[in-house]
Amino acid sequence: MTSIATTTANITWMWRGHQINYQTAGETGAAVLLIHGFGASVGHWRKNIPVLAESCRCYAIDLIGFGASAKPQPGAEIEYTFETWGELVVDFCKEVIGSPTILVGNSIGCIVALQAAVTNPESVRGVALLNCSLRLLHDRKRAKMPFYRRWGTPVLQSILTVPAIGKFFFKQLAQRKVVRKILRQAYHHPEAVSEELIDILMAPAADPGAADVFLKFTAYSWGPLPEDLLPQLSCPAIAIWGAADPWEPIALGRELMDVSTVNQFVEIPDVGHCPQDEAPELVNPVLSNWISKLASKQ
Repeated sequence: MTSIATTTANITWMWRGHQINYQTAGETGAAVLLIHGFGASVGHWRKNIPVLAESCRCYAIDLIGFGASAKPQPGAEIEYTFETWGELVVDFCKEVIGSPTILVGNSIGCIVALQAAVTNPESVRGVALLNCSLRLLHDRKRAKMPFYRRWGTPVLQSILTVPAIGKFFFKQLAQRKVVRKILRQAYHHPEAVSEELIDILMAPAADPGAADVFLKFTAYSWGPLPEDLLPQLSCPAIAIWGAADPWEPIALGRELMDVSTVNQFVEIPDVGHCPQDEAPELVNPVLSNWISKLASKQ
């Protein structure tokens, strides 16, 4: 499969006393901010940034707690919630980008983008949602689950709050063979799971505080659902979905996105949870064309 990669220098921005890492490319056109999914970072957009930067001012951010950004202690220093990440994105658009911005998210990055757009609509020109997280483990969705999942998930989450158990669990996950196995579940094409990709995802796991952030998020079963936020959007939105996603089924995605605020639903066949990385040659033209049309209208 075709891929276009780039190496972009990391830049640091201070937000509420914490270092936030980001990258940028492109000097003209609409401002676009790329927001990664859980456990990922700006590197997950390495195949998209150079293409979008041909016609846009393109930015990619490491959410606080992930990538090369700071990982302050959960609870004591910061709350890792979509409201927090939404505020981070809004402040970044205002202080770093300096103009209304088109947000592009993958997985939980879509919820962050939606939260930012709802919190501060004047800062957001549009939202592109790539395999949006459906938050199927949310407290409000458990009532519809089979009995064993309805009760099993909270029990596991409770066990992982025990520091020794949680840290041991994280250590077992943060191994190359385990990360490779998980990625090959998420990606439809095994060859797309490169050693470079594994390096990108594994590097932040060695940072102090990384385990605490991971364990805090695994217990995060509340906060906004996409169906709460989508009807509140006041800007254009597009949904792009890898049809072979085993985690966020496309049938549920189509149902979720069947709202007036989502103007277009684009299916990417034979692609998994991270279409921007697995099939950039298919995703980049869709994003570029949508951004171009949106910018021309506004």
